[in-house]
Amino acid sequence: MNTTQMKRPRGRPSAFDYDEVLEKALNVFWLRGYEGASMTELTDAMGINRPSIYAAYGNKEELFSKALARYMAGPVAYVAEAMSELTAKQVAEKFLTKSAEFLSNESNPQGCMIAIGALFSGEGSAQVQRELISYRQGYEKALRERFDLAKFQNDLPQSVNTAALAKYIATVQQGMSVQSINGATKEELLAVAQQVLDHWPS
Repeated sequence: MNTTQMKRPRGRPSAFDYDEVLEKALNVFWLRGYEGASMTELTDAMGINRPSIYAAYGNKEELFSKALARYMAGPVAYVAEAMSELTAKQVAEKFLTKSAEFLSNESNPQGCMIAIGALFSGEGSAQVQRELISYRQGYEKALRERFDLAKFQNDLPQSVNTAALAKYIATVQQGMSVQSINGATKEELLAVAQQVLDHWPS
């Protein structure tokens, strides 16, 4: 278990699980966004005081960065997994259908933390914006490289613009995220994914 030893104001030692507490911070950021998450809300959710947060995780930006990395390794790990599917169409299918299931899961905060997070970051959080955009571009780059491989393997027509196809798939997924915030159901999001698959280049 990954634990960090901290001291309460009166000197009484307190051990907490680093990953468990980080998960609580992740949920706050996911729900509120970077700027919407106040330090008061974070300390309440994490169950530790500000000095303990700074000592274990760094400042708010560093805490957000660590929470974002946990989000990538946990809730949206299916994105990386989708890239190993056998065909380009199966890659797109897994990426979009798993996104539909993920975005419609009522046990999660609404929307994708990465897809919409940059939309709600103001001028005071330029570094956070850059990091979120970098993650979003990472999705697109991974898709493009996988589609390039598909062309090399003759799994996609040579006429396909892989950069445009990757951007199209990423844009659809980001739109699904916004639609989920507006109340779109799993069935509605899956129908959007199916539209992409029905018009797959052949």
